[in-house]
Amino acid sequence: MMRRVVLIFVLQLCCVCSLAAKPNVLIFLVDDLGWTDLGYSGSKYYESPNIDTLARESIVFTNAYSNGPNCAPTRACLMSGQYSPRHGIYTVGDPVRGNHKFRRWTPVNNATVLDKDIVTLAETFSSAGYSTVHLGKWHLGNDPTTQGFDLNYGGFAGGSPSKGGYHSPYAYPNVVEEKEGRYLTDHLTDLAVKFIEESSESSPFFMYMSHYAVHTPIQAKATLQERFEAKKTSGSHRSPKYAAMIASMDESLGRIISALEEKGSLDETIIVFASDNGGYGGITGQEPLRGSKGMLYEGGIRVPMLVRLPNAKNKGIENTPVMSIDLYPTLASYCGIDTSGLTLDGIDLTPRITKQETLDSQRAVFWHFPCYLQRYSGLKINSPFRCVPSSAIRKGDWKLIHSYETNEIELYNLASDIGESKNLSALKPEIANAMYEELEEWRKSVNAGVPKVKNPKYDPNAVFTK
Repeated sequence: MMRRVVLIFVLQLCCVCSLAAKPNVLIFLVDDLGWTDLGYSGSKYYESPNIDTLARESIVFTNAYSNGPNCAPTRACLMSGQYSPRHGIYTVGDPVRGNHKFRRWTPVNNATVLDKDIVTLAETFSSAGYSTVHLGKWHLGNDPTTQGFDLNYGGFAGGSPSKGGYHSPYAYPNVVEEKEGRYLTDHLTDLAVKFIEESSESSPFFMYMSHYAVHTPIQAKATLQERFEAKKTSGSHRSPKYAAMIASMDESLGRIISALEEKGSLDETIIVFASDNGGYGGITGQEPLRGSKGMLYEGGIRVPMLVRLPNAKNKGIENTPVMSIDLYPTLASYCGIDTSGLTLDGIDLTPRITKQETLDSQRAVFWHFPCYLQRYSGLKINSPFRCVPSSAIRKGDWKLIHSYETNEIELYNLASDIGESKNLSALKPEIANAMYEELEEWRKSVNAGVPKVKNPKYDPNAVFTK
């Protein structure tokens, strides 16, 4: 604890520019929004005009990844700037999922609360003089105000809307509505707009707008749902309710940007838009990507990510792989906050977003998921699990997945096979071996826990049927 206090004190002393010169920061994180679920990324059914406008004014990261295939690990990585093995949040809740007779291994222990000794992204900005506000989903403990946020609207340990879902009556921390009919996405947006309107012009703010949307339950406002019921669907994008949820989320972003414009703060704000993992496969598809939320295939971890700089400078396309962990060092660096005393696994993207230099196209990024996730209804896979204990690495165009369940190696060339349909491990053994060795070295460097205890209830003769 003493080391953490000292680090925060150092951050306070090492601010390299005045508060007046620092931009505001808005992180707009969507829950379970898939890579293809937006207009700018190819959807012909879902509508996202405000996000599409933001994309035209932003750096569009086409190969952006979440740090985990589901909610909690990515959020922990975003707030800590660290890979999952360092903080121990690998999955949501219980890592032991699915029918016990199909699990060969006992998964490693999973933390559900972000360790208070970790200096969070919010604490770093708070220490640099920013006012900090959290809105929506936290999922890393009971109270975000214990980890750097001055204000919390709606954040607690839960990971999805409870009780009435998105429609009131509901009760979250500082977000209470007893009357029927108020939509949660709108309510959180009202609070964000009010915060911007009342914010001081003499000091910057750090806003984490972490929507519960578009996570299940799939519930929409009736008027929007009716609009999409009258519209022709496209491919696996065919749910009017889900389309309406996306429209409400897009409207939220538009209202927040309008509030920044009216305040005169838009060109003094850096905006990050992203999703915490891939789309939920029971309701939306991610073609041409393989898989969905809960998988280490591209559909589960490749996500939309936009970064709009103040004055919309340096917009364009970036194809080099980046991850959620990169946001911590990037935002701190861009805002002139020293983080040299912290353990951060991400890279500073500032040289790229300010066009001073290009990114390393051969940079390796990693995933470690030593847990089980059961198959859910509507998912077209011939397995009782979406994901078994596995690790993965992407480097350049190549991606390797290693399963602890079977010790199988999968190798894909994403440049020629973005759908991960052709396992090339047998045809390219030299590449597979080199990438596996690099994955092993990384696992050792972050002390990644791996399953070592066999499941005594495993039945090798059990037959899975859909």
